[in-house]
Amino acid sequence: MFRWMQSITAKVLGIGLLALIMLIPLTQADGLVRERQAMREQASVRVADGWGGPQTLGGLVLAVPTRYETKGSDGKVASVRDGTEIVLADQQSTVADLTVERRHVGMYEVPVYTGDVTLHGRLLPEDIRRFAADSDATWYTGRAELRLLIADTRGVQDVGSVTVDGRPVRLASSASRMGPYTVLSAPIEIDPERTTPIDFSATLRIAGTESFSTLPLARTNSARIRSAWPDPGFTGAMLPGKRRVDASGFDATWQVLDLNRAYGQHWDAANVDVANRLASSAFGVKLYQPGSVYQQNDRAGKYGLLFIALTFVAFFLFEILKGLRLHPVQYLLIGAAMTSFYVLLLALSEQIGFGPAYAVAAATVVLIVGGYAMAALRARGAGLCLGGVLALVYVILYGLIGAEQYALLIGSVVLVAVIALLMYLTRRIDWYAYGTPPPLASTETP
Repeated sequence: MFRWMQSITAKVLGIGLLALIMLIPLTQADGLVRERQAMREQASVRVADGWGGPQTLGGLVLAVPTRYETKGSDGKVASVRDGTEIVLADQQSTVADLTVERRHVGMYEVPVYTGDVTLHGRLLPEDIRRFAADSDATWYTGRAELRLLIADTRGVQDVGSVTVDGRPVRLASSASRMGPYTVLSAPIEIDPERTTPIDFSATLRIAGTESFSTLPLARTNSARIRSAWPDPGFTGAMLPGKRRVDASGFDATWQVLDLNRAYGQHWDAANVDVANRLASSAFGVKLYQPGSVYQQNDRAGKYGLLFIALTFVAFFLFEILKGLRLHPVQYLLIGAAMTSFYVLLLALSEQIGFGPAYAVAAATVVLIVGGYAMAALRARGAGLCLGGVLALVYVILYGLIGAEQYALLIGSVVLVAVIALLMYLTRRIDWYAYGTPPPLASTETP
């Protein structure tokens, strides 16, 4: 049994087992990244609590009180139900200019914005008459109101003006809600005999955190969002038809029709299904922070086991090709040094940024492992060579982290190249000769 444990086969199996054991600290490091990322998200929530959260602006819609009467067999009214019918505009345009700044909670940075928003639109009286005629309810257009949908009223900093047909009206808080959105309302009287469109406009300043979206609450919707933020992430149900993104910021426009959404031009406000569909139709922009330290740490950790295994293989080849020997405990210490790289990288990247943190953490581990190899193998050249190999590994890893779109391609090419190199270096090795344990010394006396 002892002779088999001294064989090359047992050594290979032992090194493979040690590489798998390294999954334990790598998993712990990955959990630490996720924990720190959750703390960053909590910082974003704290900023949103005092500033305004991710904002969604729904534009202005018409809410008309209605009454449903059910008659009995004798022709008299048996029951009455009051409701509200929501009617959407024929056209609506939204223009938002976002001024972005960075807020800090401890060491965490959160992008917030102040947006100057202008809304213009028009309602068609013939739509109201047609929808009322098709309904079983009585519509009280003289007691209608305009409703502005907004995700977080804490972010409403100023309502500059709201006009209907050029006449000012005042928005007020309302107890009504439409799906996940809060409602601000203004009373409006509609002449049932009116034939000309009802024009409305509004200007307001809203504050929000990390994202701004709008809802397509008209038959024809146009939206334009502009900002000096250079890294927008366009999100939601629709992507912009036109956009400009450069170092000076972005300028994006959308054109959305009623055909592009999952609800019609009018519905009963009590219809929960339609209210829930509103959020899924939102579109807009997120103030994306490219390559955040947590995303980059997460990408680095995904290649951890592979690069630890490659380092173990490099040390093993030195044992075979140079006739040197390392104990499994020494492999374990080398693996521990390499896993500590990810913890050191996370801690430093939160303070000095990912690039400098990566350089410091990689240099530290290369010096530790290279110096240890030099002492353990009692060969300066071997230690320098292995340190160089490890430095090359970290250079490749950094390239994989930075090349997000081509990471799979680069990683697969590097992996194939490494395997080909290993096959070339070991092509003349007689593994059977290495796999035969040395004969036991004879104890017989002559």
